[in-house]
Amino acid sequence: MITFEGYSFWYPGAAGPALQDVSLRLEEGMFALVTGPTGSGKSTLLRALNGLVPHFTGGHVEGRVVTGGLDPRSAAPRDFAGTVGVVGQDPLAGFVTDTVEEELAFGLEQLAVPSEVMRRRVEDMLDALGIAALRRRALRTLSGGEQQRVAIAAALVAAPSVLVLDEPTSALDPAAAEDVLGVVRRLVHDTGITVVAAEHRLERIVEYADRLVLVQDHTVHHGPPTELLRGAALVPPVVALGRLAGWDPLVLSVRDARRRAGELRTELASVWRTDSEPSAHPRQVSLEARGVVVRFGAREVVRGVDLVAGSGEVVALMGRNGSGKSSLLWAVHGAGPMAAGTVDVAARSRRALSRRESAKLVCLVPQHATDLLFHATIDAECQAADTAADVAAGTTWAAFADLAGVSSVDVDPVGHPRDLSEGQRLALALAVQLAADPAVVLLDEPTRGLDYAAKERLATGLRRLTGAGKAVVLATHDVEFVAGLADRVVVLAEGAVVTDAATAEALTGSMVFAPQVAKVLAPLPYLTVTEVAQGLSAVVRDGVPSDGSLEVAGG
Repeated sequence: MITFEGYSFWYPGAAGPALQDVSLRLEEGMFALVTGPTGSGKSTLLRALNGLVPHFTGGHVEGRVVTGGLDPRSAAPRDFAGTVGVVGQDPLAGFVTDTVEEELAFGLEQLAVPSEVMRRRVEDMLDALGIAALRRRALRTLSGGEQQRVAIAAALVAAPSVLVLDEPTSALDPAAAEDVLGVVRRLVHDTGITVVAAEHRLERIVEYADRLVLVQDHTVHHGPPTELLRGAALVPPVVALGRLAGWDPLVLSVRDARRRAGELRTELASVWRTDSEPSAHPRQVSLEARGVVVRFGAREVVRGVDLVAGSGEVVALMGRNGSGKSSLLWAVHGAGPMAAGTVDVAARSRRALSRRESAKLVCLVPQHATDLLFHATIDAECQAADTAADVAAGTTWAAFADLAGVSSVDVDPVGHPRDLSEGQRLALALAVQLAADPAVVLLDEPTRGLDYAAKERLATGLRRLTGAGKAVVLATHDVEFVAGLADRVVVLAEGAVVTDAATAEALTGSMVFAPQVAKVLAPLPYLTVTEVAQGLSAVVRDGVPSDGSLEVAGG
């Protein structure tokens, strides 16, 4: 169905290839997962499938790619409309009509499909994706999971042979992501469509993949997921746990891992301490919001929420799409509406603060970090932030370089901010906000679109902020990120708080928000592979008998 033969591609003016000597063959009915570090060439690979590269980008091509019998060298992108369906990272940005039914019909209208055929296909897709009840709903009123389903239906209604998904779960809560991936998997099994999905959150999708396509340093390696992940540097938690425990072969799903983890649970239970010492130094309250209410028209999206964050504390806001997380953050910051409630920052009422004073106490980085970037160069952004915050020249650049793990050699200071990778744009936006040295840092979906390495750099940067006494509140669907970073979790549902507890208690007590390690080792309160490694080290240190079957890194 898809064949790359010695394929290389250079963007116009680029010093090196975006993809080099790619040879790959994907059969009909195969689910291929494309992964790799940000900027490695994944998006270029996807766009080459239907000729967007090079027809819309320009550039130089060597070798060939054939998708569904079509070669971009002789076929225009419009010729692929009935062969390749594409769903981008942000479904809402790709919609061109107002309602669900109109969106599904639009593509067929462009292909001049007869009305009777169009009607049948639209009905089939509404049923297949379970969205028949949404047919007359306005697209902007749908939840993230519903929008993703509609986008997939709109791509499939033309009956393509290949479905391309770019970060299909990045904006979805765990339950919605499971639903969407279940639909895609059913399509693969029932219709024989070939799916090519690029995704950073391997823990959500790798168990469904027939083939893993690893794009690294602009080259491609491919094979069965268990083989490629055996020696990979960045892997999902269930694979890292298997490597730590010495399982052979490795497992990719929580279900299989639980079957293998009996001995591991026994070992860890021997050093499990049920008692926990209270913190010797109670945190000073940096943010205290009481009775926050947010309304949009007649709809109440946040209903009397209390939110407290202490100095040096990371608080994670979680909940399904549409539960009110973003609305709460914007209300607390002051940039969004708040119908009722009070917000105190560093013991000062936010209502009594001027905008300048508020900026020095609380900052917010929205879901799309580029919304905060206005200048033509990275250096200009940093200089403007230095001036606005009245700090020494170079302060913001130094913070950016530290958060992104780059230097002026890696990133051109006169380059455009939008040319940065997703993680680098987030780091720049956060550095700009931190220039004023606020006491409270608010982040909305900060890990969206980030690979594992970028997320680890972000976590390190946030730990540094809390170490300096700042309070961090982040809204996220990324349970693995929360498990390794947050001190406390607040779960919202329909605008109200349903859980406010320490991270271990909140996550292990949830079927939806539990990380992979917690699901495998339940009822033991382990959340991350790092915690498991520490537990196994304690087993060895305390002299607990072991048959030696567990291999622990570092002894």
